[in-house]
Amino acid sequence: MKTSRLLLLPALALALFAAGCGGDDEVPKDAVAVVDGEKVARSDYQAIINQSKKSYKDQKREFPAAGSQEFQTLKNQVVQFLVQRVEFEQQAENLEIEVTEKQVDARLAQIKKQYFGGDAKKYEKQLRDQGLSDAQVRKDIRSQILNEKIFNKVTADVKIDDKAISDYYEKNQAQYSQPESREVRHILVKTRPEASRIYDQLKDGADFDALAKKVSLDTGSKANGGKLTVSRGQTVAPFDMTAFLLENNAISRPIKTEFGFHIIQPLKQATAAKVTPLADVKESIRQQLRQTKKNEAMTKWVDDLKKEYEDQVSYAIGFTPPPAGTTGATTTNAEE
Repeated sequence: MKTSRLLLLPALALALFAAGCGGDDEVPKDAVAVVDGEKVARSDYQAIINQSKKSYKDQKREFPAAGSQEFQTLKNQVVQFLVQRVEFEQQAENLEIEVTEKQVDARLAQIKKQYFGGDAKKYEKQLRDQGLSDAQVRKDIRSQILNEKIFNKVTADVKIDDKAISDYYEKNQAQYSQPESREVRHILVKTRPEASRIYDQLKDGADFDALAKKVSLDTGSKANGGKLTVSRGQTVAPFDMTAFLLENNAISRPIKTEFGFHIIQPLKQATAAKVTPLADVKESIRQQLRQTKKNEAMTKWVDDLKKEYEDQVSYAIGFTPPPAGTTGATTTNAEE
């Protein structure tokens, strides 16, 4: 079984924010950055780069060369992820957030159960295959739990009132509307002469279901004897018009569309169009709006954090993120 590191570790595509310019000669050689006096270990950076190399190899892709834009982008993402991880850890105390070993143990046990059936040997083999250590996994699990707790703390006061729900519902009526629909069956063939022969057979009492299964070209309905439910305005115009005009069980003459020639037979009266009442979707709208508002609150918090750390992050030469809006490709001291 192949399990990507994303099953075990937080994705690099968390919010990737950091600040700084140039390279600081005072950053220790064993670090890629220093965040308010705390080192971002070069070994942590290299571990993720090594994991990325293995992932490329497993996918039979060539790892980007040093100096290439693709490598520079990857390097920047890794460094900024690690910098933000330290920033979050430093902010946890201000937010009165703590991640205990017991919580890490519980999350790791959950991962082992979900992906390895609780088998420790399978988990250990996967670590070897992925070039990971248990310590790396535990460290990243701790970071993942911390991120979740920070998100919950920052967004704890987010509320959605009934007016916001009502306004959203009114502005998105189409989303909650169901058009008129009707159950029909049809047979699709290529030519008019063939369609005419089938029409004559049906008028003489031939079995519609059997003919559809035998000759219809519509793979979506053929196995069901040509049956399908169509919604007003959702099929090509000639088919749509005929399907809703015919009386129940009436058989249409051949109808030409861009797909060929159809013989159509409505099976039931049309179901009238309707709009789902607000009461039926109120809570789902509330959850949707709440999640959007929470994401906005978290984005603002991260943006504010970025400004707060603007003068508190130093980078080793070759590891400074490029200015916003640039690729920043460089080979200066860039590790592979």
